[in-house]
Amino acid sequence: MRDFNDADRKKKQSRIKIPENPAGLTDDVRARLTNNIKASLREGNLPCGTAFKIACDAGVPNIGVGEIADRLGIRVTNCQIGCFKVDKIVYSDNLDKKVDEDILAKLETLKKNDALTCVNVFELARQLNLPPMAVANVANDRNLKVHYCQLGCF
Repeated sequence: MRDFNDADRKKKQSRIKIPENPAGLTDDVRARLTNNIKASLREGNLPCGTAFKIACDAGVPNIGVGEIADRLGIRVTNCQIGCFKVDKIVYSDNLDKKVDEDILAKLETLKKNDALTCVNVFELARQLNLPPMAVANVANDRNLKVHYCQLGCF
């Protein structure tokens, strides 16, 4: 995996404007989250699922954890829907064609309504009782771009 360098940070900051403390967290909560994030790093990076767990355990919005990681210069890795990764993780189970068409129809509706977002991919996966990656793979196969990461990464 390629390192997330200063050029990458500048490019991200030019595209994505995360306000300071978007979740409105107190200084005490932000300090605890900072410690939890630092303690949870894997090879210097914060896995997406780990960031979600930190947020859940602390009872804060995911964007709060994402913003702190971003301010610390920590790269989020292993996106649960396969984004920002050179080699996409392919969902290994074979979905039958009917399920694939059902997912595609729902993804197209989301896209048409400008609502093809990370949170909606997770919600659709929950409704269909599938892993988020299964839904995201259908989107990726059809070149449908997911927007608005719950952690603020894209």
